[in-house]
Amino acid sequence: MLETVTVTRYVTPLREGGSLPGLVEADNLGTYVLKFRGAGHGSLALVAEIIAGELARRLGLRVPELALAWLDPRIAASEPDQEIQDLLRASEGLNLAVDFLPGSAGFDPLGWTAGAELASEVLWFDALVQNVDRTWRNPNLLVWHGDIWLIDHGAAFYFHHDWSARSADPAKPFDARQHVLRDRATKLSDAHGKLAPLITEAMLAEVTAEVPAEWFGDHGSGGYLDHLLRRAPLVPEVIRA
Repeated sequence: MLETVTVTRYVTPLREGGSLPGLVEADNLGTYVLKFRGAGHGSLALVAEIIAGELARRLGLRVPELALAWLDPRIAASEPDQEIQDLLRASEGLNLAVDFLPGSAGFDPLGWTAGAELASEVLWFDALVQNVDRTWRNPNLLVWHGDIWLIDHGAAFYFHHDWSARSADPAKPFDARQHVLRDRATKLSDAHGKLAPLITEAMLAEVTAEVPAEWFGDHGSGGYLDHLLRRAPLVPEVIRA
């Protein structure tokens, strides 16, 4: 299960993100990027972050450690920015903390290269979870100690904002034309052969169990599990490049 920590200090906002995540310190002496339940799409964005992040980890991709973080709204009293005060107060209780990677650098597709195997696995994974936010403009990749790390999966599973049959169709195409690693992903068949068999009901049940039940809303975790089980065998067919 994800570790649960308590936020002890709000350090600074990270204004690169549209949902205004913040850098915080916690009672385990860790430093985290805090994703707020009271921001943007609310708890559904955090559901996507946890399911996609923990799924990626189990597929062998590098993802910063995740934790659940308890936020006391009294922390807002020391913040001079009214927007941040409102966000902190709206996010009382559990939020999502992503381990801060000190000294990491944003992935620059002109300055860094990814091997064909890794690029193919990342593209396969993004097509599986329907993550539309790993583009040339916004790679959502970090380079840390020479390795590439996947971050920011709040845009994955966008169908969960509309659970209609058309929106949640497991065969829905994935537009990879703007994917930052598309040109390097020349081993998709190998990636599919390696990763698809790992998507099992038991593994997905383990992943979805990491999410606080109340964050799912009315649909619960079963829809995600069923969707991923049905989509995994189809991934090579749904990618449109």
